[in-house]
Amino acid sequence: MTKYSDQPPANHTPTNQLFGHPKGLYICFATEMWERFSFYGMKYLLLLYLTKYHLFTDVMGLDVLGSYAALVYSTPVIGGLLADRYLGMRKAVIFGGCLLVLGHLGMAVEGHPAQHMNGEIIRDNQALQVFYFSIALIIVGVGFLKPNISTIVGKLYGENDSRRDSGFTIFYMGINIGAFVATLLCGYLGETLGWRYGFGAAGIGMLIGLAIFLYGQQYLQGHAEPHDPVKLKESLLLGHKVLPGLSRENLIYLGSLLSIIGIWQLVQATNLVEWSLNGLSIIVALGILWFILTRCNSVERGRMSVLMVLTFSTVVFWALFEQTAASMTLYADRVVDRELLGFEIKASQFGALNPMFIMLLAPLFALLWTGFAKRNREPTTPTKFSLGILQAGLGFGALVIGACFPNEGGKVAAIWLLLAYLLHTTGELCLSPVGLSAVTKLSVPRIVGLMMGTWFLATAYSEFMAAQIAKLAAIEVPSTYPTDNEQLNNTVATLTSYTELFTTLFWVGCGAGVFLLCLSPYLKKHMHGIQ
Repeated sequence: MTKYSDQPPANHTPTNQLFGHPKGLYICFATEMWERFSFYGMKYLLLLYLTKYHLFTDVMGLDVLGSYAALVYSTPVIGGLLADRYLGMRKAVIFGGCLLVLGHLGMAVEGHPAQHMNGEIIRDNQALQVFYFSIALIIVGVGFLKPNISTIVGKLYGENDSRRDSGFTIFYMGINIGAFVATLLCGYLGETLGWRYGFGAAGIGMLIGLAIFLYGQQYLQGHAEPHDPVKLKESLLLGHKVLPGLSRENLIYLGSLLSIIGIWQLVQATNLVEWSLNGLSIIVALGILWFILTRCNSVERGRMSVLMVLTFSTVVFWALFEQTAASMTLYADRVVDRELLGFEIKASQFGALNPMFIMLLAPLFALLWTGFAKRNREPTTPTKFSLGILQAGLGFGALVIGACFPNEGGKVAAIWLLLAYLLHTTGELCLSPVGLSAVTKLSVPRIVGLMMGTWFLATAYSEFMAAQIAKLAAIEVPSTYPTDNEQLNNTVATLTSYTELFTTLFWVGCGAGVFLLCLSPYLKKHMHGIQ
């Protein structure tokens, strides 16, 4: 007979709880909040910094942004795998946090501003190499920290703990609080006082997050430790016990540090990133197609096919959505009237609208879906995806309409950009929360890890595609100060260029959304009962 103890589990004891949740949740909350503070603190400054301080062309700046974004969404797959099999989440988060602190602080080394001399642009190449190396540190750091801090949160709750969903909601709020505050503060510091202050503030934020995580080790209840510490400490070299000082753990750290050197060069070679993404995507797609055709029964084949369609649709959505850090940031800087009540809103600060709308609207969407579910009218996963893509397209429609009503200086009212962010965020709330859940529910269990990796690969690919799309509106910034008439002509020409791009994105988003909506009944049928 099974015996039941009268004692509650360790993570339910009063000394381990705060406001009804494990204290470790709040350690993870604060760590992730400051990590997102550092990430978003530099994200919306990046393109402006390159184009306005180092005088990169739009194409050059977007190449760097695309390479960075693609790689930063690719490395968590490797970091999560290494933590699962060897390091454990705690060691991975600490190692990643240290790399992030160094990377963000390194970005504060801005060097000398670029100058026009004799028809050429003279840039501080030493400072740029420090910048590229700092970007590489951030990419690897995110790879170790980002997937594992979320995993720790899940480990703090039992399998059937009713508090799990609310715990992740609290954790998710930390992400958005960090993103909201960082975009406002770092954006203001970077564009007003100097780029080094914005990037430096992001680095200090990550340092605070790392300190909180180190302080809170006792509250993680051992859930973040390596599952086989003895194996981790074994001295080896490529599987052979020959060098006593080189343990499996140290080999992981050494390999990661060496990878930074490779990524340092890779972020400067966009064509290599593109070839790598294309090649890997083709290999993965062919491999999954082979698996679906030869290793799945009819039910599994149907579900896997639906999952592949949904995965592809996310590439469309995120390629549109991530214009926020690309074309929409340059749009805000160049053609939006940012004066409000006597104050100037910085172009990078518009990025704060997304986390702000998420914090305001996420509870409403949760209530909306719950209300529909009670009436058996909740939209299917494919329908939610189609609504998300459709709203991303409509967001660009708002910018197209706004371009029809410029002021006397040829600039567009900020309200239209605000409306675009609102529509993009409501689209995100339709698609993003159900995405990872769809992977776990529709994938064949024996390859769910591969499908999760494919999901993140699709995100990385969409980040790269977002930068390539933004190039369609690339313009040449004048090297001299224009007269008032020249400035007006430049603004009108710039607005026209961006409006042409946004018109195309409007039709792409709406067309893809409507197409997926029409396809939804067919996809629902092949989900075979999965909701």
